Amino acid sequence: MKLKLDLHDIYNRSGDIDRALRQVIDEAVRTKATLVEIIPGKGSGQLKKRVLRFLEQKDVKALYDRVEKDRDNFGRVFVHFRWKRAGR
Repeated sequence: MKLKLDLHDIYNRSGDIDRALRQVIDEAVRTKATLVEIIPGKGSGQLKKRVLRFLEQKDVKALYDRVEKDRDNFGRVFVHFRWKRAGR
């Protein structure tokens, strides 16, 4: 399962950005999604930096496996999750 968060509509509302990021990460954990695609857009790069800082928070970082910056599209970040299978 893949989740997607596009931040274009809330790029200038600080509290909404953090809330949206927390919600998509929580949803990924709840549904055991394997991938979250976050689209901060290209712009000046400040929103992407903010997303990456959010993902580096200790409590958030403990929830996912790795972050991948899309090398073909600067305005996109992938958050990968790895879930243990039952019986393993």
